[in-house]
Amino acid sequence: MEPAPALPVFLTQREVAEALRLPERTLEDWRQTRQGPPYVKLGHHVRYEQAELLAWVRERRHG
Repeated sequence: MEPAPALPVFLTQREVAEALRLPERTLEDWRQTRQGPPYVKLGHHVRYEQAELLAWVRERRHG
């Protein structure tokens, strides 16, 4: 029997804002304008998958 695949790590809006050193409001604005990192809604809760967030940040790297 194969082991079940590991679930992705999800971060809250606050955790992402702290990690990126941004106001939470910026993430909210980005969601409304579809500019920010990919996210999922679980019920009424917004969550960011850690791996997708890291990929999104790396895509924006300059130099």
